[in-house]
Amino acid sequence: MKRVGLVVLLAIALVCNGAFAKKSSRPTVRRAQFPKDFIFGAATAAYQCEGAAHEDGRGPSIWDTFSEKHPEKIKDRGNGSVADNSYHFYKQDVALLHNIGFGAYRFSISWSRILPRGTLKGGINQAGLDYYNNLINALLSKGIKPFVTIFHWDTPQALEDAYGGFRSAQIVNDYKDYAELLFKTFGDRVKHWSRVREPLTVVQQGYVTGVMAPGRCSKFTNPKCLGGDGATEPYIVGHNLLLAHAAAVKVYREKYQASQKGQVGIALNAGFNIPYTNSHADRVAAGRAMAFTLDYFLEPLVSGKYPEEMVSHVKGGRLPVFTAEQSKTLKGSFDFIGINYYSSSYAKDVPCTTQNVTLFTDPCVQVTGERNGVPIGPKAASDWLLIYPKGLRDLLLYTKYKFKDPVIYITENGVDEASTGKVFLKDNERIDYYAHHLKMVHEAIKVGANVKGFFAWSLLDNFEWGDGYTVRFGLVYVDYKDGQKRYPKKSAKWFSKILKGHKKPRAHVQELQN
Repeated sequence: MKRVGLVVLLAIALVCNGAFAKKSSRPTVRRAQFPKDFIFGAATAAYQCEGAAHEDGRGPSIWDTFSEKHPEKIKDRGNGSVADNSYHFYKQDVALLHNIGFGAYRFSISWSRILPRGTLKGGINQAGLDYYNNLINALLSKGIKPFVTIFHWDTPQALEDAYGGFRSAQIVNDYKDYAELLFKTFGDRVKHWSRVREPLTVVQQGYVTGVMAPGRCSKFTNPKCLGGDGATEPYIVGHNLLLAHAAAVKVYREKYQASQKGQVGIALNAGFNIPYTNSHADRVAAGRAMAFTLDYFLEPLVSGKYPEEMVSHVKGGRLPVFTAEQSKTLKGSFDFIGINYYSSSYAKDVPCTTQNVTLFTDPCVQVTGERNGVPIGPKAASDWLLIYPKGLRDLLLYTKYKFKDPVIYITENGVDEASTGKVFLKDNERIDYYAHHLKMVHEAIKVGANVKGFFAWSLLDNFEWGDGYTVRFGLVYVDYKDGQKRYPKKSAKWFSKILKGHKKPRAHVQELQN
């Protein structure tokens, strides 16, 4: 698919090379602009919002270890031990979703809350099953569809200790067993399963830069990392993430899909890479950048093999090879593709290096957010998030044309503001962000992209990994100084008006419960 991908990339880039103007007028968004069966929802993740990290039999995950034992790794030294306390306040969160008008809720299940030691042999935690049963039932009682993410970065620490977690192929069977337990327990009600969330972030941030759990990397990349090898481990981990995904899909299709009638997918993150200049070298470099991001995990699911650009650029036998049986299992192992989109970048060709090779240097591409000193778009609170809505349309069309027009859900899209210590509810910039991105989704659908839903990240302000609580992505403000009380922001009211025609949801979520 090497030449096909480059042709698609260039065709899109030629017509979509503008940037989001900071003062551009907000487009009108109406529910009627989208298909009747189009799903609007909001998303969260277990470690970021649940809290109760040491309650009711839950075992530790690598994120508990990373944030609690190495607080210097987190910008504000925070952790997810309490977070939004959704473990205890889930009824309020369901009420919020319902009051805003969302038809679906994408949440992840904590592996170590279900299997504290990571394996069936280590014992099942009934309290964990009860919690998710109660959450799912509460959602369904309000007409909200549960979209479950099976793995959102929180590998049980027991498996990391036993054999290195996703650095070992042993995890494939343990992950399959964990996924099958979820299918057995919740599959009568859950009809949308996402196997793995953002495997690219796992390998990049967990095993190249070391800024996320388990904090592994090469010393020349980050002298403060907790061990590792950024030249080899990322590719091993990515390989095992793909095999674990395929194994879980296989057992679902063989034993559960016919009776439960659900769908399975994966949530991939990527931006759209635009050539830095119109030179042939930069245009080819943009194609390589796509190959090492979106294509890295999507092409094996479509063709059963890694992108040709990866095979040719990752030297020294560092890129694992799929066996014939693995390739067969991978190929077609999805019913839908989730796309997590936040920002895009420019791609510039650079000379390949034979020293200090990592997943970042192997493509021989410099990825940058600005060109000639001009950012691709306005910067949000996080330095990495440059607002470029057209990149979402470009990415959707790239996925459509290169990968056989899959069913797509936008499983995450959102923007943050800095956490200042003051209650901040008038988030007009977030409304602008969503309005422009939804316009791009609408345009992609008009062209023919098979997009079936959109999930805002995030329902709640929460623990934002290495940034801790210094930034806020939520549609709902969480007051961490006053018992995690929830207050809908203006953006929540904007969504409510679109989805329900209401002027606004009631101001305080606890009022919804009383």
